[in-house]
Amino acid sequence: MNDILDSPDAQDSFAVLPGAVHSPVILHVPHSSREIPAPVRDGILLGDAALESELDHITDAHTAELAAAAAEAAGLTPWRFVNRLSRLVVDPERFPDGREEMLAVGMGAVYTRTTHRAPLRPADVDPRPLVDRYFHSYARAMTDAVADRLTATGRAVIIDVHSYPTARLPYELHGDGPRPPVCLGTDSFHTPPELVSLAEKAFAGLGGVGIDSPFSGAYVPLRHYEREPQVAALMVEIRRDTYMKEPGGPVSPGFTRLAAALTTLVDAVDEWTRSVGTLGR
Repeated sequence: MNDILDSPDAQDSFAVLPGAVHSPVILHVPHSSREIPAPVRDGILLGDAALESELDHITDAHTAELAAAAAEAAGLTPWRFVNRLSRLVVDPERFPDGREEMLAVGMGAVYTRTTHRAPLRPADVDPRPLVDRYFHSYARAMTDAVADRLTATGRAVIIDVHSYPTARLPYELHGDGPRPPVCLGTDSFHTPPELVSLAEKAFAGLGGVGIDSPFSGAYVPLRHYEREPQVAALMVEIRRDTYMKEPGGPVSPGFTRLAAALTTLVDAVDEWTRSVGTLGR
C-alpha cells in the first residue's frame, strides 16, 4: 500500500476547470473516469475482463463530456470539478467513516464489493491509505472550490452530474422506486425549492423528471454541510438509456438534447442567483 502514496498518478487525480469570475455554479463530475493507477489496480481481485465489465456498470460514462458541453455553451461559463480517477479508487461522495450507509453493501469510500456484490477487494482491506491519499485531498480541493465561489460571488451552487442504469443493479439499496429519465437528488438544507423548479423546467422535454428516486441527496463538502446556507446543491442523475448505449457504450443522439438541457439549467441558475442576491432559507 505504500506504493499508493508514492504513485505519481495520484498527483493529478482531479481537475478544477475555471469558469467565469462571476459564476456561482460548479458542475461536479465525480464518477466519469475509468482510470485506476497501477498500484491501486494491484489491490483489486478482479481479472482484467471482469474489471472492464465492472467499470462499464459503475462508471457514469460521458458525464465529463456532458459537463464540458454545457460549460462551453452556457452564457456564463460555470466552473467544473472533475474526478480523473475511477470511483473504484475511492468514491469521493461517500462518508469516509461509519456514517456511510453503503458500507452495508461493501461500498463505502473504498469499495470491497462490486455492483453485483462480488468481492472487489479483500473484506479486511485497510482503506486508510487510499482515503488518506485520494479522498482527503479531493475533499479539501472541493471545499476550497466552494469557498472560492462564496468569496467571489457570495454563493455557490453545486450541480452534481451523474448517470444511472436503466435496470436496477444488485448494489442499490433504494432502487425499487421509479427510474425516470432524469432524477433530481435533493438535500433538505442545501436544495432550495426554486433550484428544483429550475431543474424540472430545464429537463422537462426529456421524458420525465423525478425527485429522489432511485437516488437521493446532493453533495456538499463537510465544512459547509448544514452550516452554510449560501451553498446550494442539486444532484442530477440521468438514466443512461437516454443518452448512451448501456453498459459502457458510446453516446446516442440523446446526448445533444441532454447537453442543451444542462446548459439551460446552468443559465437559469445564474439568472436566479443574480435576481435573489444571497440565497435565503
